[in-house]
Amino acid sequence: MGFLESWLVALPAVGVYLAVGLIIGLESMGIPLPGELTLVTATLLAVEGVTQPWAVALAAATGAIVGDSIGYAVGRRGGRGLLERLGRRFPEHLGRDQIAKAERTFARWGVWAVFFGRFVALLRILAGPLAGALRVPYRTFLLANASGGILWASGTTALVYWLGRAAQHWLKDFSWAALGLAILVGLGTTWYIKRRATHRPAAELVTTALATTAPAAAGAVDEG
Repeated sequence: MGFLESWLVALPAVGVYLAVGLIIGLESMGIPLPGELTLVTATLLAVEGVTQPWAVALAAATGAIVGDSIGYAVGRRGGRGLLERLGRRFPEHLGRDQIAKAERTFARWGVWAVFFGRFVALLRILAGPLAGALRVPYRTFLLANASGGILWASGTTALVYWLGRAAQHWLKDFSWAALGLAILVGLGTTWYIKRRATHRPAAELVTTALATTAPAAAGAVDEG
């Protein structure tokens, strides 16, 4: 996250929103990019006051819906051959095993794979192109795509923003508590040292007096 965060921090707020929409849109078209990580990073910037959480969520949802729709159109035109070419281009992410797994998910869950696919890394990349290649009706696809994209973007943003604010508040309280504890420990140590420094001479005086008077007392007893 270090490089991504440093890159986003260098952008103005509008640039962050555009980057979020672009990266998530390209990921939704079938290009393996860190879309979810970009969303999380931009939301954490909102915790710091650099961006607005609602704008981050809006950019993410727009990128998801538009990117999936473009991926659907490309997949519908390119068909299975497009998926195979993508697999050769990105074998680690879109190889035969990954595509076969995504196809089994579509065969089992149908259009729900588009909706829930937004929350799964592999399906988030393949949902659009695969739905187009499998000739899923576009209206059905768009409904599942839009609802899943909006829920994913707004839910992820809200959760990360809430956790970030809670952590920020807790750490702030923790720092004040640590400072208070350090002050109390310092005051207690000072008081203890002063107390020992104050009472130690008196104890030494008592010991000296006893050492001086003891022989005199013993002599008086012997004389008696």
